[in-house]
Amino acid sequence: MRLSSSGESSVKKVDHGRPLEGNPSQRKTAVTSAALETAARLLDILVAGSALLLLLPVFGGAALAIKLESRGPVFYRCRRVGLGGREFWMLKFRKMRTGVSGPALTAVDDERFTRVGSILAKSKLDEIPQLWNVFTRSMSLVGPRPEDPAFVALRASEYEQILRVRPGITGLSQLAFAREMEILDPDDRIADYVRRVLPQKMRLDQLYAARRSLLMDVRVLWWTMAAVVFKREVAVDRSTGRLNLRRRPRSLGSEGLQVERAVP
Repeated sequence: MRLSSSGESSVKKVDHGRPLEGNPSQRKTAVTSAALETAARLLDILVAGSALLLLLPVFGGAALAIKLESRGPVFYRCRRVGLGGREFWMLKFRKMRTGVSGPALTAVDDERFTRVGSILAKSKLDEIPQLWNVFTRSMSLVGPRPEDPAFVALRASEYEQILRVRPGITGLSQLAFAREMEILDPDDRIADYVRRVLPQKMRLDQLYAARRSLLMDVRVLWWTMAAVVFKREVAVDRSTGRLNLRRRPRSLGSEGLQVERAVP
C-alpha cells in the first residue's frame, strides 16, 4: 500500500443535524455543550498563550537552526481533517530536506530527516507551531489527533463521531502512541499503520469524543506535562481513558499493538 500526504481525497462532511426545536432535554444538552466549548476555548487561550511565551526562546532557536542547516522554509504544512470534516493546514517545524519524497509516515531514524529535524522529531518539539493552529481555532490543546485526509477516507463512517470534536495537539491517542514512529513495520509503514495502529487510535479518539469534559482535558494536559518532565510514557486505559505513567513495557502481539491498561 502506498499513500502520499499530498494526495487528494474526498472526506464526508459531518451533518450536525437540524436546529433544536422545543425539546427541553435537547436545549439543556446544547447549553451544556456551549458552556464546555467556551470553557475549553478559554483554557486553550490561557495555556497556549503561556506556552508560546515560555517556549519563545526554543521556537526562535529551532527556527534559526533549521535555516542554518538546510535550504527551505522553517515550517512544514500538512493537510489534516478537523472539526466537521473540514480540512485545514496543520503546522510543524520542517524536519526533512527539501525536495525529498517517500511515505507520508516517518520512521524514528528516517533518512529524509536533517540533523536538526531528527532532534525535533525525537523531542516532539516539531509540534510547537501547532500552538498557532490553536489560536486560529482549527485545533485545540486537547482532542483527537488530526488525521491525514487519505486515512480518514478509508474509514469515513467510523470517523463521524470523532469529527464532531475539534482535534488537539495532545489527547488519549497521542499519549498512547507517543512512540508510533518506533513500532511501525519499516518495510511498509503505511500498511502497518492502517492495519494495526489506526483502528486503536480511532477507538481512543471515539472514547474521548463520547466522554469529553473540561476535567478530562485538564487531566490529559497534566499527564502530557508529566510525560515530558519524567521522560516516561503514559499508559491509557482503552475502556475508561484513565491515565497513568507506564510501569511495564508495552507488548506487541500477533494482532498488533496493545494499549496498556493504566495501573490504578
